[in-house]
Amino acid sequence: MKKQGVDSPQGENNERKKYIVDFTEVKNYWEVHAVLKESLEFPDYYGCNWDAFWDCLTDMYGDYMHIEIIGYENIRKRFENSANMIVEILKEFKHYNNDLFSDEIKIEIVDGDKREVLS
Repeated sequence: MKKQGVDSPQGENNERKKYIVDFTEVKNYWEVHAVLKESLEFPDYYGCNWDAFWDCLTDMYGDYMHIEIIGYENIRKRFENSANMIVEILKEFKHYNNDLFSDEIKIEIVDGDKREVLS
């Protein structure tokens, strides 16, 4: 099954599908998981916890993707532990399976006017 990217379709040229995860308007903990579920197109059975986040991410493993996190400063201020957990899980995901697909996964955090690519 081919997935459609924001800028162009993912196909034989291995272009990344872009996922924009926007935490700008998040006001409570459950909204953090709702944004993750919707933005990353997780299935309905997503359990809204960090184990489920990991499980759903690894189901996507091997796809060419660009995950852009917007509004990170908002959740870092309100839910510091959750913000840190998201970053740690995303870093682990990028390097999952001995870095087999690490070049195909780009994860970027937009924090105000700064952009940080997780490596």
